[in-house]
Amino acid sequence: MRLRGLVLASVAAAALLTGCASETGAPADEVSVEAPPPPPPPPPSVPPPAVAGAVMGRSMSAPMPVQAAPEPEFRDKYEDVESNPVKLTSEEPVSTFSIDVDTASYANVRRFLKGGTLPPKDAVRIEELINYFDYTYPQPEKGADPFSTSVNLMPSPFNAGRELMQIGIQGRDIDRDARPPINLTLLMDVSGSMFSEDKLPLAKQAIKLMLEEMAPTDTIAIVVYAGAAGEILPPTPVSDKRKIVAALEDLQAGGSTAGGEGLRLAYSLAEQGLKKDAVNRVMLLTDGDFNVGISDPEQLEDFVSRKRETGIYLSVIGFGRGNYNDAMMQKIAQTGNGIAAYVDTLSEARKVLADDMAGNIFPIADDVKIQVEFNPARIAEYRLIGYETRMLDREDFNNDKVDAGDIGAGTSVTAIYEVTPAGSDGAAIDPLRYGEAAKAGSTDGEYAFVKLRYKAPGAADSTLITHAVTDKDRVGRVDRAPEWARFATAVAGFGEMLKGGDALGTGFGWEAIRNLGLGAKGEDEFGYRAEFIELTRLAETADAQAALTSPGKGE
Repeated sequence: MRLRGLVLASVAAAALLTGCASETGAPADEVSVEAPPPPPPPPPSVPPPAVAGAVMGRSMSAPMPVQAAPEPEFRDKYEDVESNPVKLTSEEPVSTFSIDVDTASYANVRRFLKGGTLPPKDAVRIEELINYFDYTYPQPEKGADPFSTSVNLMPSPFNAGRELMQIGIQGRDIDRDARPPINLTLLMDVSGSMFSEDKLPLAKQAIKLMLEEMAPTDTIAIVVYAGAAGEILPPTPVSDKRKIVAALEDLQAGGSTAGGEGLRLAYSLAEQGLKKDAVNRVMLLTDGDFNVGISDPEQLEDFVSRKRETGIYLSVIGFGRGNYNDAMMQKIAQTGNGIAAYVDTLSEARKVLADDMAGNIFPIADDVKIQVEFNPARIAEYRLIGYETRMLDREDFNNDKVDAGDIGAGTSVTAIYEVTPAGSDGAAIDPLRYGEAAKAGSTDGEYAFVKLRYKAPGAADSTLITHAVTDKDRVGRVDRAPEWARFATAVAGFGEMLKGGDALGTGFGWEAIRNLGLGAKGEDEFGYRAEFIELTRLAETADAQAALTSPGKGE
């Protein structure tokens, strides 16, 4: 009885403190530290150590108990990368980089904005925002290279006295009947962190959507990892869809994450089903929390790089929030010659794994590199917008041993430079007082010379494509630029604003971005461009709220 009285007294005291806090307008949690702390919750039940119930699910007579979803903590990890600087053409006339067809950053940014907050600046990769959208670049001619190249030069709406040079690549699409067979191994994270509805349950729905786009003769295998790795489904033809779906339905989340061990098993299974003249790929579906196994990024990259040489590529699909390891996912996807995407909704799952499956699964060109030489007689300065994690050394362009990004069937890739014409008042860097002007040869009116290298899938040697940028590629006003150039410019400006807007002039902000995008929205079959316009409004609101809550912001 004495103990019971003490407990009742403690409860009454806590209630009194809470009531007092309410009367004074202070939140209750500000005084909760003075009340006796509640007892810690019981530890969650842990499934048997054999793959979080995924393998055991069929042999156990009783289903696994349903666990309460833990509240996610914000432990997302992003690579800290400095934006590309302005460079003087007279000092460094050549810019070299690998293409990037990933779209993970756009979907992740959208998730933050729809949650009412601005994304971390390091989560914003402008090239991935731009490349989220399809553009109406011309299709390559039959019998020619696997992609076409388009270049446009127009005045920059970002800064007076500068111009934007946009390079667009359009990959050739392939007929459904002409697609090569697919040997796909799914590596699915079923650890405890994948419990919430926007993680494992959404991943299972995404795979079901992908199955509808695959041929009956394509094969799927499933490997899972959580504390231990296990094979759930051997290579199975898609014609046996019931068996594949049943294996998916058995998956449940629980346990710690051993991603490295899962990778080894997935590649082993993919090698067993390796098919010549087929697409052999491992697809990792995870929130990115690799805390056991090969957790060192460099070791993971080395492992994936070695497996890439066997003809098995790796793609990464990220899910959820709270502990999404974006930095690691990006690195291993780039190393594995695959794509990195982020799925936050069922609609995005359909876009990535159904509507855009051909571009994300079937490569038409490997190791695609771009090198631009600017003519100092016409271009004084330049800055590549985005692609910070894809920069290459000048000599890497001609070295076919240096890995670069790949282009999938029907995929478009866009890169934008902001350039300063020679003699313009818009220059960011003052000329040298004692410097000697660069000596230029015969220019014939060229602004720049664009070179692209690519390999046919599986080939060892690359092919070169060139394009001289002249007045034929230039328009004198923004409103006369092609629709694709104007919309891509709006998206680039959106990305710059999300990163702080330091590269934009004072007259260009959220409203100007929105108006530019509205004027170039064009055909929008799936509503992606309309959604972008709405995101500019959400970003403007979140930016205003951040200015109110952050001391000194906006002063």
